[in-house]
Parts: sequence; structure tokens; C-alpha cells
Amino acid sequence: MTPSTHRASVTLPDESTAKRVVDTLSELFFEDQAAFAAFERPDGRWDVTVHFAEAPDQILLREQVGQAVRQDVASTLVFDTIEAKDWVKASLEDLVPVAAGRFIVHGQHDRHRIPPNKLGIEIEAALAFGTGHHGTTRGCLLLLDHVLKAYQPRRVLDLGTGTGVLGIAAAKAQHRKVLASDIDPPSVKVAEENARLNGAGHLVDVIRATGFASPRFVEDGPFDLVLANILANPLRQLAGPMARHLASSAQVILSGLLTHQAPAVIAAYRARGLVPLRHLKIEGWSSLLLRSVR
Repeated sequence: MTPSTHRASVTLPDESTAKRVVDTLSELFFEDQAAFAAFERPDGRWDVTVHFAEAPDQILLREQVGQAVRQDVASTLVFDTIEAKDWVKASLEDLVPVAAGRFIVHGQHDRHRIPPNKLGIEIEAALAFGTGHHGTTRGCLLLLDHVLKAYQPRRVLDLGTGTGVLGIAAAKAQHRKVLASDIDPPSVKVAEENARLNGAGHLVDVIRATGFASPRFVEDGPFDLVLANILANPLRQLAGPMARHLASSAQVILSGLLTHQAPAVIAAYRARGLVPLRHLKIEGWSSLLLRSVR
């Protein structure tokens, strides 16, 4: 059971404004006093939320936000209290299995509901992003299912694996090895645990790496299929390094980008010899399937 927490939230016009507000407010609190989160919305605006262990000084917060941006923005700050609750249990109760082609992403409580002709991937809600309920994860799984109906890639990479759901899906569908990587050490641990949980621990090899900065990418490549559910800016920056690690006629599934960001990402990969094959749009998010023509 988590204790009650206090929350302040505000919607801001763009990423730079959100960063300015977070940077300003983070200077006011020690690490254990407040937790910050900033997320881009499908309409391009940003939601900033701050959780406090103790009730914050609302006047001070409004003053600081007003100084960081504008006073009229500060007036839109919303304060509330989140009641004590077992959030893991509650989220599990609300989380229904998500179907994406042959794949069904589910929690432990729904293990018995998976049809025998489907591939179940068990990911707990407590592990947050990557449960399959986000439009980007579902889009990637749908494109993966589409690819595997006509193509059997031997060397698969799940770049920025998070919970490991995409790598696990590819490994279970093909019964082949998958290399998965993430920049975040806790994500590496979570992905390894999820792979074992899903009976794919011997197939999914998870490493910690920034971009393609690991000799494993050369050792395990060139890749016939790359799955990368990250964000638009990193995806654009990785276009060159990714192209150098692709086999001839390799296919690439990209997601983590808002629909209006898709043209810029497509252009970056076109410049590296990849052409778009499919473009899925789910809940304001885009998932792309591309093929190398070099």
C-alpha cells in the first residue's frame, strides 16, 4: 500500500518550456522530496507532473513557474492529493489483455485467458511503459506480426528494449536468438526477468549499450530485422549507425514518435537507403516499417 502523495500538474506548449519548468522546480527540492515526470501529448503539448511526499507551498510553486515561463501559465497549475492505494493491484485490475496480431500482452492475472492459437507475452503493469497498452508498443507488435508472416529474419535486434516485450515477441514467434539492448540498467534487468518469465530467457540476450556503442552489435550483426521503439529525436540520430548494422534487404520497425514527427524520421532513413513500406497510426502515435534497399 503506497502512502498518500501530493501532486502538482500543468500542461505546457512545447518541450523547451516543459524542460525549463522542470529545471526550475527541481532546484527547489532534494531528490527524496519530489519526483518529476514530463510527457509529450499527441497534440504536441507537454504535461509536467510533480509528486510530493509532503504538501507543497502552492504560492511558491506558482511564483517559480511564473518566473520560468509566464504568470498566466502558472495560474493553470493544478494541485491535488492522491489517496493511499495499492496502485499495482489497482492497475492490474484495470489492465485487460491487448491483442496485436498473433500476440497478446497480458498480466499474470490473465494468464489463463490466452487462447492456444495466440502467443502470450506476460508483462506486469507495475513495469510501466512497454506493457502493450501504449499505441507505440501495439503498433510495433502489429508490424512484427505482419513481417513474420512472409519473412524469417535470422538476426534480430530489439534496440531500446524497455520491458523486453518486442524482443520476447520476436524470440517466441521464431524460436530464435534475439539481441536486446537498453541504455538504462534497470530496464536491462527488467527485460532479462521478463524474458525468463516468458520462457525465452535462453533466446533473448539483453545488454546495456548507448546507441550502437558496443562490440556486440558487430558480433551479432548485420541484422535482418531491427525493432526500435524509442523517441523521434534519437531515432533520427541513429539512422546512420543503424544503416551500417543492417544486412541486405533488412527490415526495420520504428516507433515512439508522434504522427506529425513521422515525415522527419522517414526522411532521415530514406537518406540512409531505407524506404517506408507501412505506416500505422494508433492513438496519435506512428509506427513505421521500412526496408533497406542497399
